[in-house]
Amino acid sequence: MKFEKADPSIVKLFNEIAHSSSEKKEVEERKMFGYPCRFVNGNMYMGLHNNNMILRLSEKDRIDFLKLGARLFEPMPGRIMKEYVEVPKEMMIMGKDKSTDDLKAWIDKSLSYAMTLAPKKKSKVDKEKRKKRNEEESP
Repeated sequence: MKFEKADPSIVKLFNEIAHSSSEKKEVEERKMFGYPCRFVNGNMYMGLHNNNMILRLSEKDRIDFLKLGARLFEPMPGRIMKEYVEVPKEMMIMGKDKSTDDLKAWIDKSLSYAMTLAPKKKSKVDKEKRKKRNEEESP
């Protein structure tokens, strides 16, 4: 399956919003499938995929978020990632009368949830592969 490159404006918004949650020292910036993502304790809690922002939420928060127009994240048809949801497009639009406060609140919930998950162990091989891949992807 071919992924589409994320629109630069969405990447910019993601990086601006993710930066505020990245102030915690445990947060790690990484790429997954060429898209920027944020991880805590080795667990992804937010990222981009195509032109969608995705969040990892607890079951209760996920149900509430779906009521606001979010969709379950399905990177490939028929392959739903059960804890992840796509942020509604309206929530990603900034303008004169709109702020990203609601989105930031959901990102905080996503980060809080991911911090409750068991940490993933990093192997030396994974760390070296990731470093090499990030060097190759950098402009």
